[in-house]
Amino acid sequence: MKKLIALVLASLLALGGIAACGGTEETTKGTTTTKSTEPVVVTESTTMATGLSGNLEVWSFTNELKTHAVAFKGFNPDVVLDYVEIPTDNNEFQNKVIASANTDECPDVVGLEAAFVKEFVEAEDLLYDLSDLKSLADYLETYQNTIDVGTDPATGEIRAFSYQTTPGAVFYRRSIATEYFGTDDPVEIQAMMSDMTKFEEMAATLKEKSGGKVFMVASVDEFRNAYFANRADPWFVDDTLVIDPVVDELFEVAKTFRGNGYEAQARQWQEAWFQGMNDTLADVDGNPIQIFTFFLPTWGLPYVLASNGPDTAGDWGCVAGPLPYQWGGTWVGVMKNAKNPELAKEFIKFVALNEENLTNWATGVYTNEYLNAIDPELVPLDAENGIKQAAGDFVSSKKVVDAITASFDDSEMSSYLGGQNSYSGFAAAAPNVSARLFQGSDQRVQDILTEVINLYAAGEVDKDTAIQNFKDSVASDFPEYIVE
Repeated sequence: MKKLIALVLASLLALGGIAACGGTEETTKGTTTTKSTEPVVVTESTTMATGLSGNLEVWSFTNELKTHAVAFKGFNPDVVLDYVEIPTDNNEFQNKVIASANTDECPDVVGLEAAFVKEFVEAEDLLYDLSDLKSLADYLETYQNTIDVGTDPATGEIRAFSYQTTPGAVFYRRSIATEYFGTDDPVEIQAMMSDMTKFEEMAATLKEKSGGKVFMVASVDEFRNAYFANRADPWFVDDTLVIDPVVDELFEVAKTFRGNGYEAQARQWQEAWFQGMNDTLADVDGNPIQIFTFFLPTWGLPYVLASNGPDTAGDWGCVAGPLPYQWGGTWVGVMKNAKNPELAKEFIKFVALNEENLTNWATGVYTNEYLNAIDPELVPLDAENGIKQAAGDFVSSKKVVDAITASFDDSEMSSYLGGQNSYSGFAAAAPNVSARLFQGSDQRVQDILTEVINLYAAGEVDKDTAIQNFKDSVASDFPEYIVE
């Protein structure tokens, strides 16, 4: 692709079939990493904060941060924790946080999803400056892209840190690969789908050989993050909307896959999409159909694929796929109007900049039983309604990643992938993920484009009309920008 980082990452991921998810080779040819010999001067304590007290109000959009919060309380039992979970539907979470910012209802800590984190980081009066924690991030070798996302480019202030980084991959069904392509080996499968032309050829082969019973993807939505990540420019440059040529490619890929019957028309995050992960998907006549691949990032393995496809465990493999990309992630910040900013800052350090917590988070220490023992009221001992953190999430510290990667050789997630260590491949990809394209407007712009592309793929509008509709919607939502 046009973007240099995309080319570098593609070569790293595709090397020897390492696939973003761990193949047999973990070195990178022709690439030299130079580490500074200067000692890292740590101005904050790297030890676990204990014995803290006070009230801490945390708002987030999932229960992930709740797990961190309860674990924090386990080390600091005198902390009174108030955790509020607000959905992001129709921007409810974002709107409530912004509305509370200068009121007595303002929380101390907020979770910020990748889709809207920049909106908060770049705002003048929402988040506290956490730049003095940078030495901890340096000590932990925190991946630079996560720091870049949490930094306001106008001031250079770091206003949010993340506990994870999220390079993407393609997960595929091994049994389908063996039946229709003669192998399930990640090295060979990656070679077969190393670019979108080859990926489309595989889709055609699947349709022909399966008689239309196996689809390459569940939805054309699968491609959005991969293509958006490979633009040369962000959506707005010099206050003007930029439609990169790669967007035109996405239009045509969506049209081809829909028109040729290579996708099952199961929109992402809807019931049919999840059914494709567990072999319960059927066509309109009730005939069973299967999905060969899903585009998912690091967190997609434990949280999406494994949790929704337990009956297909062991039948998945993981490769880099045709395009390098990253998807998602959660950052944490302290509100400027926090009632207890010092305690909130200690919480940020615990969540994103503490070696012990990041190790516990990644390796499955925070079970339902562990968290219930800390606070039975916040965390019921219940397989259905309780919370836990399964092993496998990819954390933001290279120092921690290097220490724990080998432990995933025989992990539950490795078993789910037929013996692949996904952590090793993600570890190779993570240093090369770029945050260069992140803007606060990303979520809305990309949601508008996704809907327009689906209408074009369905034949409801021609491309010129689709692009004009996209421009009109962007102009309406962002009147401060120029849309030519």
